Amino acid sequence: QVQLVESGGGLVQAGGSLRLSCAASGRTFSSYAMGWFRQAPGKEREFVAAISRSGGRILYADSVKGRFTISRDNAKNTVYLQMNSLKPEDTAVYYCAADRVATIPVSSRQYEYDYWGQGTQVTVSS
Repeated sequence: QVQLVESGGGLVQAGGSLRLSCAASGRTFSSYAMGWFRQAPGKEREFVAAISRSGGRILYADSVKGRFTISRDNAKNTVYLQMNSLKPEDTAVYYCAADRVATIPVSSRQYEYDYWGQGTQVTVSS
């Protein structure tokens, strides 16, 4: 089992940037595909970005493509989400998740992910 802890959230003005980190416990981090999801108030949780085990395959939601960058450092057991040009509609709780089985290299489907962090709040003011 892996434990995930997100950090880096906060309050930022529209157009600003934040970098989220997700630190994973255990020695098998490199065997997990990783994803970021978010949930805005009153809305369902949605996919943001995903990265394959080696980092060679990446997938983004259309709403963040060109503004967000997902990356990972397997030596540090950490996955990152660099968020630039933030908009008020990016306000949400952001969750990282780990896909243990990784039947496909990267997935936007929440049910593919086995472990979830507790989330970190991102608030973008207009």
